[in-house]
Amino acid sequence: MKEISFCSHAQEKFKILEEHGFSVSKEKVLDVIKKPDKKEKGFKDRFIAQKAIDFKHVLRVVYEEKDNLIVIITFYPGRRSYYEG
Repeated sequence: MKEISFCSHAQEKFKILEEHGFSVSKEKVLDVIKKPDKKEKGFKDRFIAQKAIDFKHVLRVVYEEKDNLIVIITFYPGRRSYYEG
C-alpha cells in the first residue's frame, strides 16, 4: 500500500464536519481509501473512493495518486439514495 497523507484542507475537514454534527475519524477515511465499496474517476487526475458508513450515508473521499503516495484532498458524507440509487 502506498503512503497516505492528508492535505491541509482535508485535515481541516474533520473539524468542519464535527461542527455540523457529523463526526468522521481518520481511521474511517483511511478505511474508505483502502477498502472502498466503489471507486470512480474524479475531476482532473483525481479519484473518488466511496463506502457506506451507515444505513443512510456514504463517505466519499477525493484523492490523488502520485508515484508512491496517496494525497487525500477532501472527504464528505453523502446520502446513499443519491450516490447508490
